[in-house]
Amino acid sequence: MIRLALAAGLVWLVLVLPDRPALPTAARLPAELPLLLLVPALLGRAGQALAAGALWLLAVQKLADIAMHEALGRGFNAWGDLPLLGAGLELLEGAAGPLAPPLAMLGAGLAAIALAAALWWACGVWRRLPGRAPQLGLALLAGVLALVGPARFDAAAYAGAKLRLNAQTSAALAQFRAAAAEDALAARPGLFAALDRDLLLIFVESYGRTSLSTPLYAPTHLATLAEAEAALAAAGLAMRSGIIGAPTRGGQSWLSHATLAQGLRIDDQARYRAALVSGRRSLFHHAQAAGLPTAAVMPAITRPWPEASRMGFDRILAAGDLGYRGLPFNWVTMPDQFTLAATDRLLRDQPRTRPLVAQTALISSHAPWVPVPQLVPWEELGDGRIFDAMAAAGDPPAVVWRDRDRVRAQYRAAIDYSLRVVMDYARRHAADPPLLVVLGDHQAAPGIALDERAEVPLHLIGPAHLLARFDHPDLSPGLIPPDGAAVIPMEALRDLILVALASAGPAGAE
Repeated sequence: MIRLALAAGLVWLVLVLPDRPALPTAARLPAELPLLLLVPALLGRAGQALAAGALWLLAVQKLADIAMHEALGRGFNAWGDLPLLGAGLELLEGAAGPLAPPLAMLGAGLAAIALAAALWWACGVWRRLPGRAPQLGLALLAGVLALVGPARFDAAAYAGAKLRLNAQTSAALAQFRAAAAEDALAARPGLFAALDRDLLLIFVESYGRTSLSTPLYAPTHLATLAEAEAALAAAGLAMRSGIIGAPTRGGQSWLSHATLAQGLRIDDQARYRAALVSGRRSLFHHAQAAGLPTAAVMPAITRPWPEASRMGFDRILAAGDLGYRGLPFNWVTMPDQFTLAATDRLLRDQPRTRPLVAQTALISSHAPWVPVPQLVPWEELGDGRIFDAMAAAGDPPAVVWRDRDRVRAQYRAAIDYSLRVVMDYARRHAADPPLLVVLGDHQAAPGIALDERAEVPLHLIGPAHLLARFDHPDLSPGLIPPDGAAVIPMEALRDLILVALASAGPAGAE
């Protein structure tokens, strides 16, 4: 009887395992329990394999959901998330050291094998019951279920929902590929004709709406934005801001980069790959067609990036191209201030006859947010070794991440640093300003952001004559959008920028 109880208990644990970290394990008896035990009892070894395999897949899917909810605030979708394994291991290496990824892979593999063996054993216990014992035991279990309450097939409903999600993802991918072949602006003349200076799209890592509304973060970040707004206005710069609906949260910055550039919602890796091969013109392809040089400044890229050749960039400046010789800030290769200075040194200060269109990704506000750099005089940046003492200061991530409150405090400081760097960069160039499109790539994971919304702030900063062309009803003057601001989908930004800067844009013909 003890073996029977242990075997049934293990099956019960898999069936009631939650699919997200915030939910406790249910204390009820699931309706699937007697059915799953009946399969090996009646069908022998084939039934044992069938039941154990189904339970193993269910457990692995739920555990994957828990991990994804913790990291990205959503469930696991095999269509789009399996390709993320490499990126996740790289992040783990940056936060916990080079041994962490192989140890994590080894641990996961051993756990999967142990789980499969345990479920095989549990189903085998019920398969080997003699005579009519299986039927009698299951009848008793069914009676207990009837006494406990009405039957609920929660595990079956969960599995069905996952199967439907995979089918829907497949269908959505086919629809995306069809939509990617259409571009209403592909044949429009005069795109970028109104752009008379450099255009920089600056993504601020993990900068989300929580900075404007959550009590833990808003007082700090709103004060920084208000201070910057006054300084930029005094320097003669115009500003407009709004709220953008991002395609992801908690991570996967490249999905937001691609969504803005392509003008289509790209919310998983399958759609991302489809966009690259669709032939659709990105914002940067349109700039190339207009005769403008394009570039991407990507300090997080430390390995080959073959996808970049399909994105419309003439030049890619990865981490090793930016000239940083200082110490890394754990996973973060270099501080944002150095990244923006390198953008000027390597791109904007070079002789050109046409305006530059460039994307710059700032990563100082990327997890693990330890340590956080400080602004230094721009003229003293040199090769970055001025940051070495900062990079070696404070507790390592392994210590800080034991305390969720400390992690949130570090996140608040990191976002504040990034905002101060960007706004100071804009102020320094006020005499001959570029057009800056500054936005968050995604909200931080819900456990850090304390906000479930996949929304980010957008700030347009530049000369008044260009800002006047962005006369959008959901963009408001200044750096702080109102609380009730409508959300603009990130996929709408490509066309918003192209139309605003076209020869027949909102401000009239040029």
